[in-house]
Amino acid sequence: MGSCNPNPMMEVLEEEKLIDAARLIMRELGLKNKNLSSEARKILGDLGTCLSSFITNTIENNQDGKLEEDGSELSDIKNRLDSIFEKVMSWENGQSMIWDSGPDEAREYLKGVDEVRKLVEKLESFNPSKESEEYELLRKASDVLQISMAKIEEEFKHMLVHNRQNFEPERLSFRSNDDDGFEDSSRFSFGDDSFDDSIQRDSVSRGAEVYVMDLINPNVILDLKNIASLMFDSNYGKECSQAFISVRKDALDDCLFILEVEKTSIEDVVKMEWATLNSKIRRWTKALRVFVRIYLASEKSLCEQIFGERESVSSFCLSESSKASILQLLNFAEAISVGPHQPEKLLRILDMYEVLADLTPDIESFYPDDNGLYIRTEFQDVLIRVGDCVTSTFLEFKNAVGSNVSNAAFPGGGIHHLTRYVMNYIRTLIDYSHSLNILLKDPSEGDDQDSSSSPDVSPAIEDDSTNERSSLSPMGLHFRSLMALLESNLEEKSRLYREDALGHLFLMNNIHYMAEKVKGSELRNVLGDNWIRKRNWKFQQHAMGYERSTWSSILSLLRDEGLHHSGNSGSISKTLLKERLQGFYTSFEEIYKSQTGWSIPNAQLCEDLRISMSLKVIQAYRTFVGRHANNISEKYIRYSADDLENYLLDLFEGSPRPLHSFHRK
Repeated sequence: MGSCNPNPMMEVLEEEKLIDAARLIMRELGLKNKNLSSEARKILGDLGTCLSSFITNTIENNQDGKLEEDGSELSDIKNRLDSIFEKVMSWENGQSMIWDSGPDEAREYLKGVDEVRKLVEKLESFNPSKESEEYELLRKASDVLQISMAKIEEEFKHMLVHNRQNFEPERLSFRSNDDDGFEDSSRFSFGDDSFDDSIQRDSVSRGAEVYVMDLINPNVILDLKNIASLMFDSNYGKECSQAFISVRKDALDDCLFILEVEKTSIEDVVKMEWATLNSKIRRWTKALRVFVRIYLASEKSLCEQIFGERESVSSFCLSESSKASILQLLNFAEAISVGPHQPEKLLRILDMYEVLADLTPDIESFYPDDNGLYIRTEFQDVLIRVGDCVTSTFLEFKNAVGSNVSNAAFPGGGIHHLTRYVMNYIRTLIDYSHSLNILLKDPSEGDDQDSSSSPDVSPAIEDDSTNERSSLSPMGLHFRSLMALLESNLEEKSRLYREDALGHLFLMNNIHYMAEKVKGSELRNVLGDNWIRKRNWKFQQHAMGYERSTWSSILSLLRDEGLHHSGNSGSISKTLLKERLQGFYTSFEEIYKSQTGWSIPNAQLCEDLRISMSLKVIQAYRTFVGRHANNISEKYIRYSADDLENYLLDLFEGSPRPLHSFHRK
C-alpha cells in the first residue's frame, strides 16, 4: 500500500471514477468524530505522498511543453505583429481615409486590427512578467491596437459626418403657407374699433404617426456597425460612444437650425413683442412635433442599427446626443410659462401644452431606461409648468373680461367688441376641451366629487340648480362663470347710455349674439340648452323694454282719453285732436332721426322687432286716424300708415337719417 507506482488497474480507471473516489474520500474524512484505524491512517498517508509527487511531475512537464510550444508561437506572433504594424503605420502616415479606398481595403484593415485584438487577449492570458519576451510583445501589440483604434475612430466620425442625409422639412409638410405674413387675430383689445373676431387655432395635426427617415446613407451603416463592434470588443467602447455622440449632437443642432428654433433666454422671451412671440410659439409648436416624431425617431433607429444588440449603449448615445437639443426646445416653453400671463397668449400656450402632452408617450418610449430619466423628467416638468400657465392665463382672461371698463357708451347700441371677442374666443377654446377639463378641474376634488364646489368658478352661476351644475364639466363651469362676468360687464356698459331705450337695445343685441353663438356651435353641449333658453328670455325682455321706453308715451297720444270736451263725453275736441296728432308726428320724427343711427346687426332680430313695432304703432295710428277721420282735416295728416311703416324699415341701420328725408303729403 506504501508504493506510489501506478497500479495497472489505476491506469485504466476513467477520470470521472477517479474524481468520484476522491470526493468520497473527502466526504468521509469530513465527518466529525470519525475514529480511523492505524491501517487507514497509513493508507491515507501513502495516498498523500503519491498525489504530491504526481502534481509536481505534472507541473514540470506542462512548463516544458509550454516553453517548447511558445518558442515557435511567439515567433509567429512577432512576425504577424510586425506585418500589421507596418500596415497600420502606412495608413497612419497617409492623408486619405481607409474607407475612401474601397470596401476591400477597409475589410482587410478591420481584419488586421481584429487580429491584433485577439493577439493582445492571448498574450494577456499568459500573465507575463515584465522581463519576459511575452511582455514586450504584449506592449507592442497594445500600442498597435491603440493606434488602430484612434484611426478607426477617426474613420467612424468621418463616415458619420460625410454620409449625412439632407433633412428637408418642406417635404414633410413642416411649413405651412400661412406661416409668413400672418397677422394673428387673438389680440386682447376689447376696445379696438378694428377688431377682427375670426379667431382660429393653428391647424397643427395631432396624433401624427412616427416617421423614420435615413439620417445616414444606408450603404455605410454596416461599416459603421463593424467599426463600433470592433471598438467595443477592444475595450474602446467609451471612445466609440463619445465619437458618435459628438457628431450626432452637431447634427441635431443643425436640425433645430433648419426648423428655425433659436436659442432664447427667459429675459429675451419676456421682452418680445406679441407679434414676434406669437410667430415663435407657432413655429416652436410645429418644430417640436417634427423634431420628436421624425428626427428623434430616426435618431433612435440609427443608434439601434449601429450599436445592434448593445441596448444600453444605444439608449445612452441617444440620450446624450439629443439632450442639449431637447433642453433648448424645453427652455423656450419654460420661458413662456414663467412670463406674464397675458390673455392673448392663451390659445398659443394651449397649443404648446397639447403638443407636449401628445408627445409625452413618444418621449417615454424613446428614453425608457435610466439613461433617459433626466430627459423624461424635464419633459414632464415643463408639461406641468405649461399646464399651470394655461390655468393662470385663463383665469387672467376671466378677470380681464370682468374688469374691462368703458368710459363712453358704445355707439349705436350694437354688439360690443368685448362680446364679439369673448364669444369667438371661447368657441375656439372648444377645440381644447380635453386639455381644459384636465387643467381647470379643482385639484382638491376627487373623481366622485361634485365639481360645482370649485372655488375658482366665480361669480356664482345664477339660478342654476345644483343638479344642473353638477352635470357640467370643469370647462363648462368656468365658461358659465365667464358668461356671467360678461353679462354683468355689459349691464354696466348699458348704464352709460342716456336713453333707456338704447340701453335695452344694447343688451338685447349682445345677449342675443351670445345665445346665437352658443346655439350654433359646440358651446351648446358645454353650456347646455337651459342656458340658451334663459338668454333667449333675457333678450326678449330687453326687446320689450326697448319698445316700452320708445313707444309707450307716443302710443298714449293715439288714445281717446282726454279728447272729449269737458262735460260732454260725445264731443271730440278738434284742437286737442290736432295737438295729439302733431305731437305724435313730432315724436315719431325724433325717433326716426335718432334711431336710424342705432344698430341691430342681426337681420332676423331686426326684422322681428320691426314687425312687432308695426303691429303696435302702425295699427294704433291707422285705428286713431280712421276713427277720427271726420274730425281731422286732410291738411293735418302728414303721413299715411304705409308711409310710417316704410319709415320704420329705416330704423336700426346704424346710419342717422336727416329730418328732411320726411316729406309731407
